[in-house]
Amino acid sequence: MADDAMTAGLDPEQSAAVLAPRGPVCVLAGAGTGKTRTITRRIAHLVSAGHVSSGQVLAVTFTARAAGEMRGRLRELGVGGDGPPVQARTFHAAAMRQLKYFWPQVVGDTGWQLLDRKFTVVSQAANRAGVSTSTDAIRDLAGEIEWAKGSLIAPEDYPRIAASNRRDVPMDAIKVAAVYAGYEELKSRGGDSMLLDFDDLLLHTAAALEEHSSVADEFRERYRCFVVDEYQDVTPLQQRVLDAWVGERDDLTVVGDANQTIYSFTGASPRYLLDFSRKYPEATVVRLERDYRSTPEVVSLANRVIGAARGRIAGTRLQLIGQRQPGPEPEFFEYDDEPAEADGVARAIKRLISKGTSPAEIAILYRINAQSEAHEQALTELKIPYQVRGGEGFFTRPEVRQGVNALRQAGGRDDLPDGAQAGEGLPALVRAVLAPLGLTATEPTGAQAREKWASLGGLVQLTEELLVHEPDLTLEKLLGELAARAEARHPPTVQGVTLASLHAAKGLEWDAVFIVGLADGTLPISHAIGNDPSANNEAAVEEERRLLYVGVTRARVHLHLSWALARNEGGRKSRRRSRFLNGLIPEDSPASRIAAPAAKKSGPKCRLCGKPLIGTSATMLGRCDSCPSNVDIALLDALKSWRLDKSRELKVPAYVVFSDNTLTAIAEQQPQDERGLVAIPGIGAKKLERFGEEVLTVVRASDT
Repeated sequence: MADDAMTAGLDPEQSAAVLAPRGPVCVLAGAGTGKTRTITRRIAHLVSAGHVSSGQVLAVTFTARAAGEMRGRLRELGVGGDGPPVQARTFHAAAMRQLKYFWPQVVGDTGWQLLDRKFTVVSQAANRAGVSTSTDAIRDLAGEIEWAKGSLIAPEDYPRIAASNRRDVPMDAIKVAAVYAGYEELKSRGGDSMLLDFDDLLLHTAAALEEHSSVADEFRERYRCFVVDEYQDVTPLQQRVLDAWVGERDDLTVVGDANQTIYSFTGASPRYLLDFSRKYPEATVVRLERDYRSTPEVVSLANRVIGAARGRIAGTRLQLIGQRQPGPEPEFFEYDDEPAEADGVARAIKRLISKGTSPAEIAILYRINAQSEAHEQALTELKIPYQVRGGEGFFTRPEVRQGVNALRQAGGRDDLPDGAQAGEGLPALVRAVLAPLGLTATEPTGAQAREKWASLGGLVQLTEELLVHEPDLTLEKLLGELAARAEARHPPTVQGVTLASLHAAKGLEWDAVFIVGLADGTLPISHAIGNDPSANNEAAVEEERRLLYVGVTRARVHLHLSWALARNEGGRKSRRRSRFLNGLIPEDSPASRIAAPAAKKSGPKCRLCGKPLIGTSATMLGRCDSCPSNVDIALLDALKSWRLDKSRELKVPAYVVFSDNTLTAIAEQQPQDERGLVAIPGIGAKKLERFGEEVLTVVRASDT
């Protein structure tokens, strides 16, 4: 197929990626920029140009759905024809296929069986180690073992590395390591057959190629061209497998976007994408920034969300350019409480549906699954069909069913204190009944334990909400209401509104997206912020920012962002909207006007127009986002040069010295003494003492 035909309908950057010469190619592809179309056309071009046969191409991605879509696109392009097809698979599926073939050469007569569910073996190991064998504990331990193996961490190294990574461990790291070691030992006690989990498939595949030259030679004769999608999500173990596949060759195309890295808790790391051009200095690097998915208004907000990012990943950000016709501006809404938020979102969805938007083209996205309950109820009350993606509906979750059953059993007891089963004493009773199931006074550690804790807390929240409307609510009536709500939640329907966590929404898109619960403590989530204000939680907070970015880029046309000031109806409005919204809300938005009175009382004012400053960026710069900048570019460049030298001297990242916003504020305000310098947010006593005189020297030098 001629180059013109291969690049028909592609933009210049997509065409450059398709026609790049055989060898290392890195495609930095932003959300909605047509990466799947681009990489399948690249494969088709390499095959049609005779650089490689279709059967010699191995393309890997992270989900079976994405691999299936890639195979379908290649079939439509006629790749393979009567010959062998391109192998488009997940990492694990590719490794399993190779291991089955090479196993007899590498191991011999000893067979192996796939351990597709490790729960039982982890439970046995936990029992031997003397730790909790509750369902949540075992799930969290299994998750830690997967993270460790994916990160190439041995059991004996786990405590040290988990501590250095500030890992949110579900229990004492030494105990986790003991369970991990016991799990590996139990798997190897198979007699004539070994047990291999999914990570073992990758480990043994890499080892077979690394340690057996005949295996490596046969494999590399079979596969000569490699393509990796979602490269920002590879783990160290997957990279080891990829290195073993490629060997000393460089016929490798990778595609990714570091600003969509949201799975670091599984061991995924963007560093391989970030370092690709260092590893392959001759690599062709192509940036795809034309967004064909979203309207310019949605794209603009996405750029501003990720534009505030910090750290190394932020340096690779792509500036998306919307290619669609203009649409409505994203909307921001502040609500008094979560029930009001859920009701407002449901009513907005009903209006969209009445104007012709299909329910299947609408999504409600949230940070954790426990947030779905209020929205399930609000949609049910308005008779709007819905489906919960990547999780179960609230009343079908095991912990919720267990909780309702425990409350039902408590209702049959005759030893409860008088008054505990009705009125104001009812929430305390519900908490007491649910405590043995995992509803502790404080949020626990471990992802599974936190998820269960949040769902059980949802039952307490429901009780408190119902009490607002029925002060004499009894346990019997509460159980009746819970049963009625569970019955009203109809089975999922493919034509319904999608409810999903932000993680589960990755790779999907809808005409209308509602991102809810945008309050500090929820997004960013509380354990990312941490309890110690002085702790360096920047990496965790930045991943939360990227989650919001992923959510925003799921919307094609309509985008609604909202938060609630209280959890329960009539509750104390103590929540703060997410820090990620600072500087994003237009001044004419109702949500902005709501926030303005609080700022007028004692907050900082714009040094140019005198209006209250809203948002971290505006406060840092001392002016409204809409007011003109008077930055001295030469001074800013000099300050950045000084910062770079200082960061190298101290061997720390540049932003640890001063952030870009702080330097910009200095270059705008040009302080001449320590008093003027310390007036700039971000410059406290320690930084003044450490860097103050040097900064003032740079400023004064710019005046001469």
